[in-house]
Amino acid sequence: MSINRGEKSICLDLKKDKDLEVFWELVRKCDVLVENYRPGTMEKLGLGYDKLKMANPSLIYCAISGFGHTGPYSQLPAYDMIVQAMGGVMSITGELGHPPVRVGTSIGDITAALFGVIGILSALNVRYQTGQGQKIDISMLDSQIAILENAITRYETSGITPVPLGTRHPSIAPFQAFPTKDYFVVIAVGNDSLWKKFCQLLNIEHLLADPRFITNKDRTKNVEELEKIISQITTTNTTDEWLKIVQAAGIPAAAINTIDKVVKDPQVLARSMLVELDHPIAGKMILPGNPIKLSLTPPVIEKPAPLLGEHTTWVLKEILGWNDVRINSFITI
Repeated sequence: MSINRGEKSICLDLKKDKDLEVFWELVRKCDVLVENYRPGTMEKLGLGYDKLKMANPSLIYCAISGFGHTGPYSQLPAYDMIVQAMGGVMSITGELGHPPVRVGTSIGDITAALFGVIGILSALNVRYQTGQGQKIDISMLDSQIAILENAITRYETSGITPVPLGTRHPSIAPFQAFPTKDYFVVIAVGNDSLWKKFCQLLNIEHLLADPRFITNKDRTKNVEELEKIISQITTTNTTDEWLKIVQAAGIPAAAINTIDKVVKDPQVLARSMLVELDHPIAGKMILPGNPIKLSLTPPVIEKPAPLLGEHTTWVLKEILGWNDVRINSFITI
């Protein structure tokens, strides 16, 4: 419902000749083909990139798989949690001393899709210049490595294996969630100027001269002691009270919103990040909007996720230009 909203659906059995005819017509007509079979599957069907590009040299072929089309793991099956585990993300997620934690959304799947889009856009740009398409090989595991951010650099420069830090930032302090009277508040003191302002706000100016906390490096080194001091103060007010105090001082802060609060957040609503669509079976659905805001061609999500094969007639008529007689013949076979 959330991932496929606004798409159109045609179902083809790639082992049936009549369906293969439609597939080849689409290949010759379309700009981009995306597939996420295990490497080698399309080749077994006789539909690998080397054959498809002969029918359409400008075709951009994006293959998304667990481990990519090369390497010793290429043929292994994969799911989101498999690559979260193998890619190291789970090893730095959660609280120190507790079991590993899966990230709460399917970042293994989603990041691979996002990198796939970037690859497609890059290939389209090349095609505008050369007229040639190409194959894009996206690995879910590669994508997890790409989003490790500073974890690899920290390991390579220090020799210390990164561990889970809960909500703490690995190299900035104080920059984490602190307990309040009723829940938690995230406070991000990103530089020494904000640190001075934060100490004045909490009436802990004496920490500015404390050798444990003078610089960000000092504060990061002694973050556990600093967390205890700040937590004793933050538990005296509610999350909402702290948000008003801290944000008014120009220090970044946020509540940890549960999903029921996210869907009511005024900023989320102002940005049209929730849309109501009427699904023919499920009825009215509230779904995520489009985060990409374009000034000239703003995206509009008008349709829910399609039923399987719902747009077969539309695709055959509007994309391939079939007449009604041929469409009816195909559908009734």
